[in-house]
Amino acid sequence: MTRARQDRVVGLLTRDGDWMTASELADAIGVTPRSIRSYVTALNARVADGVVVESGPQGYRAGGGASAALRQPDSATPRERLHRLVRAILGSPDGVDVHETADAFHVSTATLEADLGRVRALLGGTELALERSGSRATLRGTEMAQRRLLSRLAHEETEAGGFDLAALRRSLGEDATGADALMTFKAELVAGLADLGYFVNEFGIADVMMHIAITVDRVAHGRALDVPGAGEPAELARIGELLDTLVDRYFAVRLGAGDLRHLATLVHSRVIAPGGAAGTIASRLEPDVAAAVRDVVHRAAAEFLVDIEHDDFIERLALHVQNLRQRAREQAWSRNPLTRSLKATYPMIFEVAVFIADGLRGLLGFPPRSEAGADEVRMEEDEIAYIAMHVGGRLERSGAGARRLTATIVCPGYYELHELLRTSIDRSLGQAVDVVGVETRVDPDWNAIDTDLVLTTIDAPISGDRVVRIPPFLTEPDIERIQTAAGRVRRARRLARLRVELERYFSADAFVAPLSGAGGEEGVIRELGALLVAQGVIDDGYVERTLERERLSSTAFTDALAVPHALGMTASRTAIAVGIADPTIAWGDGRVHVVAMVAFSESDRAAFQTVFEQLVEVFSERDSVQRIVRRGTSFAAFLDELVAVVDG
Repeated sequence: MTRARQDRVVGLLTRDGDWMTASELADAIGVTPRSIRSYVTALNARVADGVVVESGPQGYRAGGGASAALRQPDSATPRERLHRLVRAILGSPDGVDVHETADAFHVSTATLEADLGRVRALLGGTELALERSGSRATLRGTEMAQRRLLSRLAHEETEAGGFDLAALRRSLGEDATGADALMTFKAELVAGLADLGYFVNEFGIADVMMHIAITVDRVAHGRALDVPGAGEPAELARIGELLDTLVDRYFAVRLGAGDLRHLATLVHSRVIAPGGAAGTIASRLEPDVAAAVRDVVHRAAAEFLVDIEHDDFIERLALHVQNLRQRAREQAWSRNPLTRSLKATYPMIFEVAVFIADGLRGLLGFPPRSEAGADEVRMEEDEIAYIAMHVGGRLERSGAGARRLTATIVCPGYYELHELLRTSIDRSLGQAVDVVGVETRVDPDWNAIDTDLVLTTIDAPISGDRVVRIPPFLTEPDIERIQTAAGRVRRARRLARLRVELERYFSADAFVAPLSGAGGEEGVIRELGALLVAQGVIDDGYVERTLERERLSSTAFTDALAVPHALGMTASRTAIAVGIADPTIAWGDGRVHVVAMVAFSESDRAAFQTVFEQLVEVFSERDSVQRIVRRGTSFAAFLDELVAVVDG
């Protein structure tokens, strides 16, 4: 547990890239500041060269040795010993002797017996069973189930979802496929797939490489798949031929029909057809997939008032879902290292993706959310993030122009000076700023200028974030100042909309401080939900649907805030019940300070995006969170601090 918490410290500092205090780290991990200081000391002792965590007056930040510390295995930890034990059992058809293995691991027999109990827990839902015969322990189950377990170990040892060769080799054993061969193989595979007419998802290819390495290792040890390979589609046959050639060339291993079919299917489910003539993608789609995706996109567009109902988007998403259905059948999920940042930065887009994923449960073979046991069978959050990337791409294409700020240039006329300045601004900032006016008088009517930005080469009698003094010839620092001002204007505009809604949605009788977190996420949702039920805002059914939504994907959108809510805007009026936790409480895979249970009504559908995204934005800023949590101990104080943060 201590090692895991130390790694969590490094992970937080690496991801944030800035200074964090001991108190902030302690809140995020759920320990005391004193523990954080001891973790930092231990972390800096891990590597011989470089500093893992730097210390200073502002707290701690990741040092040059942070990445090396995360990659460094620790055979003394229970997790590493558990993984080593599983690998040992999987590597021997006859299993392992408990006493001999305890000696090899330098632990007592009692400790190893306890580890075997943890192995049994690890095997839940894997189609594998741990069997004992005297002092021998063996794993029984299909070869495919054993490979899935190896894949799971590699995933658990891989940091941030990337392609970590060191972790992969640890999961397979030290005699596993070499790094150089794997990287060269990957480059040739990507090139070969491109020659076959495929565009490769680099995030997906990392998972494919992991499965290829596992397959090569297992086949080399006489553990081939028995799956018949006859009758595969032409596309799979071409991919299989490419894999057969490359595996033989780089690893000197010949794969049988079952393994080639398995790997070709994995590769095919992680590649998409390149854009081409109209109908190219549509011709690849299965009718039921195309119909289901079109239906759920139509419902999502109406539910969230987003512009995603376009044929090109629907076809590309449907092709992705078709591949996703294949992955779901094999329980071979793709990982996505962008999941966490997508949730925090684009919560509305992620919410649309959750809605779409939920609407496709039947197509993908998942039971309805209302059925008993459905909680145990769900889509991985990383897969939802891929759907979010499709949604975000569509919205980016359809709404890029609407997000540009308008600007007026004030530059007294002198030859073509104002024209040169406008050309320079258009060239450097044209994607973000639309120049709609140019004032060449030395005494313009300043009060009549109503654009988002005023870019002036002379002193202006007006002030504020939107006014930027610039020279007639722009330099890089000048462009950066304009971009900074544009960012402030955008933020003020966004949060101004939230400011208008605050007092309408919050109320003193739906506020809890301190929030204990007893009963986990479900206990908190029921506690806050009961307050809204008492107000007549929602019924008990809404609370149950909120729990169902939470099981689909954690609503902890930032390191500080969870926003539980139901799919569907069925409240009698829009309201938010808030709980403040200090210290933090566990939520999903992380910890949060604030839980805001949101109930939206049909009449406030248009306000959903504003409130949802801006509430998440406010609580994504660490200083703002600390201010609200520390000072907002009563409802009046909470609202005052929240308004103060919104007003800047």
